[in-house]
Amino acid sequence: MEAIINSFHHLPHRNFTTKFRQLKAAAACVETSPPPETLSNVSSLSKLKLNPAKARHAHIIKMPNQQDSDIKVQSLITSYLELGDFHSAAMLFFVGLEQNYLHWNTFFQEFKNKGGDPIEILQVFVELHNIGVVFGSENLAMLLKMCAKLRDSWLGLEIHVCLIKRGFDQDMHAKAALMNFYGSCWGSDSAKRAFDEASDQTSLLWNEAVLVALRNGEWFEGIDVFRHSQFSSMKIDSNTFTIARVLQACGKIGALDEGKQIHGYILRNAMESDLAICNSLIFMYSKNGSVEQARAVFDLMQNRNLSTWNSIISGYAAYGYLEDAWELLHEMETYNLKPDTVTWNTLLSGHLHHGSYQEVLNILQHEHMQNAGFKPNNRSVTTVLQAASELHYQYIGKEIHCYVIRNGLDSDIHVVTSLLDMYVKNDDLNSAQTVFDGMECRNIFAWNAMISGYSFKGDFEKAASLMSHLKGEGVRPDLVTYNSMVSGYSMAGRIDEALDMMKQIKDSGLAPNVVSWTALISGSCQNGYHRHALDFCYQMQAEGVKPNSATIASLCRACAGLSLLQRGKEAHCISIRNGYVEDAFVCTSLIDTYSKCGDLESAYSIFRATERKTLASWNSMIMGFSSYGHGKKAISLFHIMQQAKKLQPDAITMTALLTGCKHSGLIDEGWRFFDSMETKYGITPTIQHYSCMVDLLARAGYLDEAWDFISQMPVEPDSTVWGAILGSCRTHGSLQLGEIAARQLFKLEPQNPANYVLLMNMYAASERWDDVDRVRDLMERRSLKIGNVWSWIEMNNTVHVFSASGKPHQEDGEVYFELYHLVSEIKGMGYLPDTKCVHLYTDDKGEKEKALLSHTEKRAITFGLIKTKTNTPVRVIKNTTICGDCHTFAEYTSLARKREIILKDGIRFHHFKEGKCSCRELL
Repeated sequence: MEAIINSFHHLPHRNFTTKFRQLKAAAACVETSPPPETLSNVSSLSKLKLNPAKARHAHIIKMPNQQDSDIKVQSLITSYLELGDFHSAAMLFFVGLEQNYLHWNTFFQEFKNKGGDPIEILQVFVELHNIGVVFGSENLAMLLKMCAKLRDSWLGLEIHVCLIKRGFDQDMHAKAALMNFYGSCWGSDSAKRAFDEASDQTSLLWNEAVLVALRNGEWFEGIDVFRHSQFSSMKIDSNTFTIARVLQACGKIGALDEGKQIHGYILRNAMESDLAICNSLIFMYSKNGSVEQARAVFDLMQNRNLSTWNSIISGYAAYGYLEDAWELLHEMETYNLKPDTVTWNTLLSGHLHHGSYQEVLNILQHEHMQNAGFKPNNRSVTTVLQAASELHYQYIGKEIHCYVIRNGLDSDIHVVTSLLDMYVKNDDLNSAQTVFDGMECRNIFAWNAMISGYSFKGDFEKAASLMSHLKGEGVRPDLVTYNSMVSGYSMAGRIDEALDMMKQIKDSGLAPNVVSWTALISGSCQNGYHRHALDFCYQMQAEGVKPNSATIASLCRACAGLSLLQRGKEAHCISIRNGYVEDAFVCTSLIDTYSKCGDLESAYSIFRATERKTLASWNSMIMGFSSYGHGKKAISLFHIMQQAKKLQPDAITMTALLTGCKHSGLIDEGWRFFDSMETKYGITPTIQHYSCMVDLLARAGYLDEAWDFISQMPVEPDSTVWGAILGSCRTHGSLQLGEIAARQLFKLEPQNPANYVLLMNMYAASERWDDVDRVRDLMERRSLKIGNVWSWIEMNNTVHVFSASGKPHQEDGEVYFELYHLVSEIKGMGYLPDTKCVHLYTDDKGEKEKALLSHTEKRAITFGLIKTKTNTPVRVIKNTTICGDCHTFAEYTSLARKREIILKDGIRFHHFKEGKCSCRELL
């Protein structure tokens, strides 16, 4: 080739695409020319092989014109490519092949397939241009497209200058190539200027304008340009490729209406038989959730290829119609079409995104897949790894890890990141760290996976260290990085550190998003900082961050934890305004909130209105009925759940049912449910279930049976078990067994003053004052103080607290005045103060009755009667168990004032109505 190039120097500025006809004339002799007899001075094998190609080239140049010379030249180009002489191949393509632009795509693909660097083609062009070779507009347009593909912005500008100098800049094909180049290298605005400068905006240029926007991911702009092209003063014919791409854009951005309009355009122009357009229509409708319309297009197609079947199967799988997707797969096979990797990946992805994690693993072992010789690729592996992560099947994850190594997929960043995530989610941080350390190139996702793993495990030192290393390697932390730390700190109850991380987010130039705030709110709720959670929610709203369903669920949890009904109603309003009223997660949280805030009726209304009831929704409602002592309603709801909805209970369901039985005295039903847990439902009882059974027996007065049950338990009794015994011993006056329970509690919970107080009250009731002093001395030695006893009631978003020993309420005078009159009134109805509930060193009955009047729940109830309307329930929250006298007082008050009183004490709800309580005296 060197000799050829040298021969150009005496012919400056001549068009060698026409002057090189001598090359074609020489082609006829190539086939018959013998190779040289000797090859002297050959120093390498490559030189030995290259000489025959050069010899053939020389023969072609020397021989006279013959037909089929283009074929000869193409053969010679292929020879150079096979020998790895890419420079000579490119040189010959430019100067030896007439109308070479017609062969451009073939040459370019072959050049790359043989291992050539496309940049070398541009370098050859520059060499030829510098020695005076003049290229036609077709060649320059071809080179512009190549500059666009290789992002060579400066050479493209030089070519543009050549076009202007030669007067080709208004050539339509050259203009289209310019638009492509500017769109790829200088942005859509530059491409638009090139379009606007065109003297004649033909269909070719309009199509290119649409494609420029779509190539740059500007989906809305591309659709808008397409729309404008249809209203152009000229008749614009959009080609099938452009229409197919616009339809795909409509699918990606959810532009269903625009997609339907384009479908109309297709029908009007009789293009509905085009395979690529039909495939794009199926894609567009599927992505917009209109699977039925996608199927209609599919059914009308006369010809279908594998892409067609994959598109419709993908649509069904993506929206959870998994059985239909499998039916289509089997139907496809009847047409002698075999599923490919795309088909299987589509099914894997569909099952993953709809929670069928086990099925994802089963698909890998599917008979058809095995027979088809399917070999999972990087996308398949990442999908299966995610399923294994969700199922916590680390052993399968390790098998996949081996497959990844054997098949050379460990260099794929997405695969390795999925492996990393799998180990993190299986709490195997050592293996995760090993994978992480072995990564040559770590993206932000890999860093985030490791940081979140250590953060969620509570190893904040390592998490912080990784953040420092991340910054040291020049990787900028993103919101996910910071949110991992916020979530970790919040879940660990380290709210100050979480707030500091929120400050770091702002200092870094980012803004906390809904995930940041939800992590903070949720973590605060989990650790009992409900008031903080509410404050954070208000702050989030003040900063203009819109809550998501998880935020609202956490807000509901905070309201439920504080029993703030009005705040709970506000959370309900927020869910309605933000369109989450149908969200199953939010609905379940609202049911739980209303139940715990004393509004069981509203909770049940939401439950009935929820269309998609999950098991959690049923559990929440069953627990709501149980907490109020409506055990039979809870059991009835359970039977509906099983029989009508075909839902099987879990351990939480059984806890809710046993809770209902213990609060309603349903001993036989409680035994029946407990005995059926393992035999009927396959649920192994936990300590919560055993505790419920102990409470059920003891609360009903069967203390000996409760003791025998504890003795036969296969698990060690915890504080809830002994607490249930101690509470029932106080109710039923069994001091001996109560002392045993108390001693166990003093070992298990030495710092819980409530247990000591309960035992002291039992001693005081039996007038064993020495033992009272002994327990009090024990508390002093252990530096324990009796906690403050309080009751509170919420009115007009204000909480009114009535304390036994703290600051008196500002309206206590009016409350006591009304309370005296109320007690006198209900005494006339048969109320007798129970002075046994007063533990004083005195036998003066008057003093004891006076002490009873100061009980916080009486004052809160009386305040509620004074300040609320006659048709509204009075809702009171108390931090300890209601005493027998206050319980009787509330019963008589509900009858005397014809008011519902709902009182939540430290154990359960008491719903007083018309002189009766929902607890049926089972305190």
